[in-house]
Amino acid sequence: MTKLSVNINKIATLRNARGGNMPDLLKVATDIERFGGQGITIHPRPDERHIRYQDAFDLMKVVKTEYNIEGNPIPKFIDMVLQIQPTQVTLVPDAEDAITSNAGWDTVKHRHFLQEVIQEFKRNNIRCSIFVDPDVKMIEGAKATGTDRIELYTESFASGFAQDHIKCIEPYVAAAETAHKLGLGINAGHDLSLQNIAFFAQHIPNLLEVSIGHALICESIYLGLENVIQMYLQKLQVS
Repeated sequence: MTKLSVNINKIATLRNARGGNMPDLLKVATDIERFGGQGITIHPRPDERHIRYQDAFDLMKVVKTEYNIEGNPIPKFIDMVLQIQPTQVTLVPDAEDAITSNAGWDTVKHRHFLQEVIQEFKRNNIRCSIFVDPDVKMIEGAKATGTDRIELYTESFASGFAQDHIKCIEPYVAAAETAHKLGLGINAGHDLSLQNIAFFAQHIPNLLEVSIGHALICESIYLGLENVIQMYLQKLQVS
């Protein structure tokens, strides 16, 4: 079954809006696991506008499932990940001023840089994943970096889902098939939701993990966090 890792950035955004510690990020992470979530994802950015670097260290003490830290591998990020040694690090090429992730790596252009970073993480027994667009050439380039997994950037699938869900899934199927043939694990994330997750999971072969944050938290406002976690797990069981 595809694992569900819940991105808790939006919980930190809400906390930071008023200062203090409400909602309690650590308690939410613990509750997510108690409700059935199979991983916790965070994406700290240099300006710490949601997840703070200290949060990453604090969460290390409470996360009992898989702990996934995403981010652009600038020196501060690399040092933090090496100290924490999470289950997985996901490398994302987002600019410091980006509102959210908006593109995958050019794995051909940045191959040597990614190789160096990934080698350092793997020497420390940290599983590596890199954020990529559903482009077969980029998947092949990812293999050359030495990464363990890729994370398919699913924004184009999510934005086109209502208009033509068959057409928008095709490049992801091709990317996943290529990745599997090359021996790469397959993760996915960005704008996946209760509306599109079942279709995506059913059509993407060998999908190991999805990371979902914004939609899941928004849906939880209406439906309740425990209920939404269970709804995602039910939809992923059919994959």
